[in-house]
Amino acid sequence: MALKDGLIAEYDHEVATTRKLIERVPDDKLAWKPHPKSMSIGGLAQHIANLPNWGSMILEQAAFDLADAPPNQSEPSSRAAVLSFFEQSTAAARKQLDRSDAELMALWTLKRDGHEMFTLPRIAAFRSFVLNHVIHHRGQLSVYLRLNDIAVPAIYGPSADEGS
Repeated sequence: MALKDGLIAEYDHEVATTRKLIERVPDDKLAWKPHPKSMSIGGLAQHIANLPNWGSMILEQAAFDLADAPPNQSEPSSRAAVLSFFEQSTAAARKQLDRSDAELMALWTLKRDGHEMFTLPRIAAFRSFVLNHVIHHRGQLSVYLRLNDIAVPAIYGPSADEGS
């Protein structure tokens, strides 16, 4: 089995699970924050929707400098806008995964202001910056939903709200 086959299966599974949470973000609470230092629920959902865009940076470039990162996005106008953005970014990242084992094992470097922070095989960088990052913030989003008394969908097993 090629490396991409396992990675695509993992990616598809995590994208489907993440979509279930974003679908529950309420339009009337997009600006809600659990704490003044926290992202809003809409901003968090949009951040999650944007993370797959790192896939093309990782899989098409040999390095990326955080100094060149685009500015933070503005707050979303609706859950539908976040879901549309999520569908676009996840579809684009999935296409990028059609790579040979050699391409997935090629090294990728993250820099900050020209200084190397680390170098990893692209497959590891993709898992870290896309998959693990999405999973981390998805957990955060599930807490935001719970704090707003919104049913949390099953993720890796039953939730307190759903048995499957």
